[in-house]
Amino acid sequence: MPIISISKLSKTYTSGFTALSEIDLRIERGEIFALLGPNGAGKSTLINIVCGIVTPSSGTVTVDGHDIAADYRAARRAIGLVPQELTTDAFETVLNTVSFSRGLFGLRPDPAHIERTLRALSLWDKRDSRLMTLSGGMKRRVLIAKALSHEPRVLFLDEPTAGVDVELRQDMWALVRDLRQQGVTVILTTHYIEEAEEMADRIGVIRRGQIILVEEKAALMRKLGRKQLTLQLDAPLAALPPALAGHSLALAPGGRELVYTYDTQGKAGLTGLLADLGAAGIGFHDLHTSQSSLEDIFVDLVKERA
Repeated sequence: MPIISISKLSKTYTSGFTALSEIDLRIERGEIFALLGPNGAGKSTLINIVCGIVTPSSGTVTVDGHDIAADYRAARRAIGLVPQELTTDAFETVLNTVSFSRGLFGLRPDPAHIERTLRALSLWDKRDSRLMTLSGGMKRRVLIAKALSHEPRVLFLDEPTAGVDVELRQDMWALVRDLRQQGVTVILTTHYIEEAEEMADRIGVIRRGQIILVEEKAALMRKLGRKQLTLQLDAPLAALPPALAGHSLALAPGGRELVYTYDTQGKAGLTGLLADLGAAGIGFHDLHTSQSSLEDIFVDLVKERA
């Protein structure tokens, strides 16, 4: 049974703007799911509905078996949310603000859990510091600690590393992996495609309020990835010979390189290409391959549906 089940979810604001349209999505227990999309695509609206912050216009959402409308408290109890905005009580200490967040969910104090959480986020030495004295990166860590204070089974990270330093980004990736090992399901929205490429098990792409693709990361890279083989020629060509017209070839400026583009499943065409090159008397002295990144795939997807 998925830990999050979303069915026919739509949101239209009073202005008439439709932020989400007929979203169907299942998030499996213990996975890291990355939700990608351009600004205004509906990522934050979707998260805010699941977390009970925004009311949907239609559709249903269950979290850990609890309907977010009929059983709001139990559903919300299962969720930790790290929002984009750095909203904290500036005059409170780190330890008090994180401990207070746990109490908001009706849980008994657990100093040992709070200490473990603060240590994992390199905040233990700052536990008595007031939030207003912390750097932006440290405040971001406090938001994560608050979200983890009540031991949620689902953690939402909404643009978690926007504007943070590289060290925090690496620490956060390590923490997310540790949480996954503990059985926590992590859903992140991000502009940083390398973040999804680094961490996610599955990737969803949202565009204009609709999910246009959900795929395992490895399968997505295989199906939609492109490889390029660049051949450095022994002698320059003025133009592509007609005998090579059947291949996906481009002649680089200067005529000294041939660039062959193929999908990652279509390796059979390489054998034919090399045979045709030999038959045409075209020699090459070096070659190298490059593969499209998840960012390339994402840009292509969004372009196709623009």
